[in-house]
Amino acid sequence: MAEAPYRHLLEVRDLTVEFHTSVGTIRAVDGISYHVDRGETLAILGESGSGKSVEAAAILNLIDTPPGYITGGEILYHGEDLLQMSAEQRREINGRQIAMIFQDTLAHLNPVYSVGWQIAETFRAHNQCSPSEAETRAIELLGRVGIPDPQMRAGQYPHQFSGGQRQRVMIAMALALEPDLLIADEPTTALDVTVQAQILDLLKRLQTEEGMGVVLITHDLGVAADMADRIAVMHSGKIVEQGTVEQVFRDPQHSYTQRLMNAIPGRVEDPDHEAPDIEAAPPLLQVHDVVKHYEVTSGLLRRSTGQVVRAVDGVTFDLAAGETLGVVGESGSGKSTLGRTILRLEEPTGGTITYRSHDLLALSGADLLAFRRKVQVVFQDPYSSLNPRMSVAAIVSEPWSIHRDVVPRREWNDRVIDLLERVGLQPDHARRYPHQFSGGQRQRIAIARALALQPELIVCDEAVSALDVSIQAQVIELLAELRDEMGLAYIFIAHDLHVVEHFADRVLVMQAGRIVEQGTSAQIFAAPKHSYTQALLAASPVPDPAVQAERRRNSLTPAIAS
Repeated sequence: MAEAPYRHLLEVRDLTVEFHTSVGTIRAVDGISYHVDRGETLAILGESGSGKSVEAAAILNLIDTPPGYITGGEILYHGEDLLQMSAEQRREINGRQIAMIFQDTLAHLNPVYSVGWQIAETFRAHNQCSPSEAETRAIELLGRVGIPDPQMRAGQYPHQFSGGQRQRVMIAMALALEPDLLIADEPTTALDVTVQAQILDLLKRLQTEEGMGVVLITHDLGVAADMADRIAVMHSGKIVEQGTVEQVFRDPQHSYTQRLMNAIPGRVEDPDHEAPDIEAAPPLLQVHDVVKHYEVTSGLLRRSTGQVVRAVDGVTFDLAAGETLGVVGESGSGKSTLGRTILRLEEPTGGTITYRSHDLLALSGADLLAFRRKVQVVFQDPYSSLNPRMSVAAIVSEPWSIHRDVVPRREWNDRVIDLLERVGLQPDHARRYPHQFSGGQRQRIAIARALALQPELIVCDEAVSALDVSIQAQVIELLAELRDEMGLAYIFIAHDLHVVEHFADRVLVMQAGRIVEQGTSAQIFAAPKHSYTQALLAASPVPDPAVQAERRRNSLTPAIAS
């Protein structure tokens, strides 16, 4: 690299990226400019489709050409324009001086090679050391990023690691060559709050040790408040606002930034909803000492090992009509298995479930079909739960072909349009297919389908966790409106504690298959009694830079093993 002085570690000037498609040219990045210095974290904040990941790919020369082209601007690294360098020069910089952590670890870790081999390959590819030394350094890196027993784990494969551990492996690979600049693209989106806190703490510590500049791409306002020194807000390919983290959170100037901040759970309350008096009427649903155990098997013949996984282990609670019950906990806590058991998608190992005084576990035939009409579900990933070969009209009306007495066939079209409008979609959307919609719109389609049978209870299993903050707020507002209009009850399974705090009437906290604490939302969030609940709340990033700074000063982030 040239020895001439330069102002910033990385400086992007008027960068434009276009995609040439069959329907015309799409300008994904539209003349953006920003900089990041050594030891500094710049958070690029924006929703899906804003262009933030595309601009990161441009820095590393990862734009697929065709259809993507960098059509203007400069990317100055150490004062030299990366766009003017040869492919060989870029390969020398990528990984060695500029590294990236990707969001989807399984997509970026090779399933047929051990994680130790893959980390060592980073050294081998850049001729850093001998093969044996590369293996030794790979093991050292695994230990440095907090993987227990690194020598043993180095020989294991990606599927044998948890999501948080795979992300640590990705961090080890990114840091192997001690880069000056680290680009982290949504590094914690799919992780539980405690695992997310560990990964963010790890990045912060390693940045301090190495003096790296970090470009953090995120749509999570809490993560930005926790990690960033400065923020650049992207919308429709443009940077619409930049400033220090305090400036952007305290006094957002652009209308889009203001909308993002107003979408933070708790800033817009639901003043009309009053929690039902759960002692005034018989419960809608009663769950008593429910157990769901899975036998552990091994080998091609799936022989029993004698071990048992206690996914749900003695859960008891009541749910009133019109009540929203939040169920929170980390992955593996049993909350989704509990939801599937209540829906009779899983048969419990023990316990009782009563719905309107009827023994749910004794229902069969027509009685079970009638129950399924009253209890519906909205899953986390609407794309996988909506048939891609069916139009929206066919998806929403499908329940009526099973429960034939609900809506006469001649009324189907009108009722589909009515349901779509109720969830904020347009009548002409009925003719389209799932792939033609955004994630938030697909979730609205899933909600419309769940409403088709006029249920009394909807189980929402991480129904908003994959959505951007403003889309998430819209879907939560929709669910709240439907609750108040139709008297719906919800079992709202989530790992986003701030959403649960402001949407749920009561909260169950699950750990290792058991309820460790339950109470009203106000009780749980204002004065949690169980140490696990306290740890979850302490690990959940708050979209407030002052709060996050105070937390870090007081070392409140817990160290719960991932």
